[in-house]
Amino acid sequence: MRVIVVFACLVASVVTADKYSSKYDNFDVDTLINNDRLLNAYVNCFLDKGRCTPEGADFKKALPEAIETTCGKCSDKQKGNIRRVIKAIQKKHAKQWDDLVKKNDPTGTHRDNFEKFIQGS
Repeated sequence: MRVIVVFACLVASVVTADKYSSKYDNFDVDTLINNDRLLNAYVNCFLDKGRCTPEGADFKKALPEAIETTCGKCSDKQKGNIRRVIKAIQKKHAKQWDDLVKKNDPTGTHRDNFEKFIQGS
């Protein structure tokens, strides 16, 4: 019986490793994208130009991989949230968006695919 429980735990840990944690699935994206001061603070965090909230620090860690894999480990909810936040950054802070892309994809290898992901295609 113990072997089955241990095996089930190992399988569960492998399956969840394929996706990001659902910890922030209910993150209040509306407040972030509608508060320019807050959105700018997150952008500055991502660019190493300002302090990070715990959430911002977690998002910052995941950003390079999310760009590289076009959010391959994201749940559908996370994909929707990321698209909304990035579209807000692109619209309100276009220069900083370019800086973020350069920082996280310096060769531009993933830019086209990530842009298609952001547009939902």
